[in-house]
Amino acid sequence: MGYSEMKGKTLVISGGTRGIGKAIVYDFAKQGVNIAFTYNSNEEMANEQVKDLEKNYGIKAKTYPLNILEPETYKDLFKLIDEDFDEINYFISNAIISGRPVVGGYTKYMKLKPKGINNIFTATVNAFVVGSQEAAKRMEKVGGGSIISISSTGNLQYIKHYAGHGTAKAAVEAMARYAAAELGEMNIRVNIVSGGPIETDALRAFTNYEEVRDTTAKLSPLNRMGQPQDIAGACLFVCSEKASWMTGHTLLIDGGTTFQTC
Repeated sequence: MGYSEMKGKTLVISGGTRGIGKAIVYDFAKQGVNIAFTYNSNEEMANEQVKDLEKNYGIKAKTYPLNILEPETYKDLFKLIDEDFDEINYFISNAIISGRPVVGGYTKYMKLKPKGINNIFTATVNAFVVGSQEAAKRMEKVGGGSIISISSTGNLQYIKHYAGHGTAKAAVEAMARYAAAELGEMNIRVNIVSGGPIETDALRAFTNYEEVRDTTAKLSPLNRMGQPQDIAGACLFVCSEKASWMTGHTLLIDGGTTFQTC
């Protein structure tokens, strides 16, 4: 399936060097979309990815550091992007946090702590708000665009230690629907692509990764875990003109797992 109308347009995505974000970057690049993506700490890897994208897909690619625990820095990030790109057409809020910042947020319910929960909320909801606000200002100037928040079915079904993340994902989905209601008059569509457990480094870092992997494959009628490319393909469709009347919607990419029970 081709998306020829997307060629020459520009995607801004947070967290574009690994897992789902990287798969999205390459799927859009294959359609001739220019890419502005962020990284958290590995500048060398991000720069190598820029070279690969420009060499193999003939697009313009740039990378920028971003700490999504400081959402206000999105404002300065978009000013830098303005210097490098003529317009912004798509924005995908994808980056997540892990490690020390989620201590007290990724744990059993009785061990949850406000700091850990707040960090997850900041990186999930507040980062989406500021990032999408800045993107929408640019999209309005060019007659519209498409915004996506990456979510998780962990807000619909129980996943061990996932209360902090699952609750934040539920909140960002509600926020995205509010954004859709108010940005539609600018011809800006806002949607959510929500994945079941996807085979990524982030998931492999879970203490119960093998259990999640095996259970997901067992629950899915397709008998496998989700891959980053499954989410990337959905994002490509949602941003395209083929989804031009879709807004305020959560698209589940879960291999049928939320319909099943253990």
